Parts: sequence; C-alpha cells; structure tokens
Amino acid sequence: MNTEQLSSMTEADLRHSLEESRQELFNLRFQIATRKIKNHKRIPAVKKDIARIMTVLRERELMAIYAGVDFEEAAATAAPATQATTRRRTLFGRGNK
Repeated sequence: MNTEQLSSMTEADLRHSLEESRQELFNLRFQIATRKIKNHKRIPAVKKDIARIMTVLRERELMAIYAGVDFEEAAATAAPATQATTRRRTLFGRGNK
C-alpha cells in the first residue's frame, strides 16, 4: 500500500486493514512452518505494510493529543494551522532564555 492510500483511509478502515495484514502475516508464517509457501518475499512486504499502517495510526493519535485536531476535520481543511513552539534551553540551562 502507498502512503497516499493510507492517508486517505478512515481510522476504522486502517484498523481493519491492519487486522487483515496481521492475519496474512500469521498465515504466511504458518505456511513457512508447513513448507507450503511459494513466495517467501511476501513476508517482508506484509511487515512493511503493517508498519506503515501503524505509523499512520500513531500520527493521527499524536495529532489528536498534541495539536487538538481531529484527523477527519484536518483532512477537510486544506492547511491546518500550526502552533508556535517554545524555545528550548541548552544543556544545563546555560543558554539564551
């Protein structure tokens, strides 16, 4: 799956796709154990798909927590507003304050 496809999906669709991918990975591992698999290169691809889906879900979770933005509302607007960040102090607090 492409990241564009994943970003356009709803959270429920992403969770469903994640569950399907995990089930496919389980089946592939089972096929390896029984030596019935023909395309063993599919396993890394499924693992990457799972990682991509989990990354998109985590990004949306963090966006909701820290930015206070619901993803569905953010997707409706073209450019969500950015928040100004505070300046961090340097090591041991010896910097510009």
